[in-house]
Amino acid sequence: MNFCPQCASPIAERLIDGEIRKGCPDTACGFVLWNNPIPVIAMIVEVEGGVVMAHNVTWPKSFYSIITGFLEAGEDPEECARRETMEELNLHALETSLVGVYPFAQQNQVIIAYHVKAAGEIKLNHELDDYKITPIADIKPWPMGTGLALSDWIKTKLDN
Repeated sequence: MNFCPQCASPIAERLIDGEIRKGCPDTACGFVLWNNPIPVIAMIVEVEGGVVMAHNVTWPKSFYSIITGFLEAGEDPEECARRETMEELNLHALETSLVGVYPFAQQNQVIIAYHVKAAGEIKLNHELDDYKITPIADIKPWPMGTGLALSDWIKTKLDN
């Protein structure tokens, strides 16, 4: 954002509440660009044989991850997990449970992760170009974002 949406002044850095933030330089206007994180829903989709790990068309060839999607305005996060499971994989969510909430500062996101037991025939949407079913014992979580959710979920599976 280059201009204030309230008065059209050029956005500038200012000291606001003890922090350098972007906002309108006109203190009478008072607009502050808070840049709050975007809520993202992540789904650890479990099917017979393991967890669905998918490849997004924009990622490096070797990287596969769990399914993610953006929370719509007014949408319940758990319903979003069910919707995204159907939209991205064509799978029906049979059971859902919250895994946890995780920061992902690199993308200015907060991740709300669910475990989804699902069934059906996988058909990828246009965002994905490949998938694999990975046995739980073979999953190697990464140290940020959705990898943190996977790590926590795997710990609960090992405890049972």
